[in-house]
This record gives sequence, C-alpha cells and structure tokens, in this order.
Amino acid sequence: MTDPIADYLTRLRNAIKASHRIVEIPASNIKKEITKVLHDKGYIQNYKFEEVGPQGTIKIALKYNPATKQNAIVKLSRVSKPGLRKYAPKNELPRVINGLGIAIISTSKGVMTDKEARTEGIGGEVLCYVY
Repeated sequence: MTDPIADYLTRLRNAIKASHRIVEIPASNIKKEITKVLHDKGYIQNYKFEEVGPQGTIKIALKYNPATKQNAIVKLSRVSKPGLRKYAPKNELPRVINGLGIAIISTSKGVMTDKEARTEGIGGEVLCYVY
C-alpha cells in the first residue's frame, strides 16, 4: 500500500456513506494518533485498539445525529500525499472553513490539530482536513 493514511480516510468516508455504525481499519501508530485527535475533537463517538495478529486493528464507532441521521464528519480530504508532501511553517498553518473544521498536522511533538500547533508555535506536515 502506497498511502496508508489515504486508505484510512477512504475507509472512514465509505463507512459514512454506507451509514455504518462501526468501521474496522488496520492499525499503525500514525492512524492511532489521528483517531485520538478525531475523538478528542468530537468527530467520532468512540474507538478501540485491538492487538490481533501482527498489525492489529482500530475499531471506530462513528457519530451520527439521532434526529437527522447525519454524520458528524461532513468531509475528509487528504492534503499531503506521498508524491507531494505539504508542509506549513508555524505562521502559515491552514484554517479549515475559517476555524470551523480542523487540519490534522504531524509535528515534531506528535500529531495535533492546527489550533494546537498554533498555540505550541510549531509547524509540520499537513496530513488532512476534517469538517
């Protein structure tokens, strides 16, 4: 697999379109960190890391509005790709929908949102946009 993060986002996107409650994704450390950020910001309901086999899996419970049956995640888009990496210095960190969404950034201090990176005063690789 060339781009495991794009595969992770695509599996989430497909599960949302099919209105699944739970999605299973092969685990890696970066995927675990992205999952933690999505949970902390309220985009997913819950997650569980299972150590099955050599790689393990991540089980993600998606979050839906009970009245409208609409998912908390409207759009997931990959920014930095293996063929074209996108880095942002601390003073040029992106804002997603003028602060309503989040940009997930891989920094030297770990994976965090654009707002957290701004307060820490560090830049990094812009992995994806979520809103």
